Amino acid sequence: MNVELVTREDLRRLEDLLKEIKQLIQPGQSQPKKWLKSSEVRKMLNISPGTLQNLRINGTLRFTKMGSIMYYKLEDINKILEENGQ
Repeated sequence: MNVELVTREDLRRLEDLLKEIKQLIQPGQSQPKKWLKSSEVRKMLNISPGTLQNLRINGTLRFTKMGSIMYYKLEDINKILEENGQ
């Protein structure tokens, strides 16, 4: 029968690794989102779903569709806000 011991150092390394993984999965406040979902964009711009659709259709707002979810670049949203003086 083989016996393997887990030392305190092993546990400390595991704890450090888990902290790093958590930061990668859920970035903190220092790393803003690069992509926003439709609901987040509508809230930022204070617009309806129909207005957001019109912005997509007329090419004012670029988007990327993954499955059934549309994503928008935060920098594009910021440009729209700057152009409209908000």
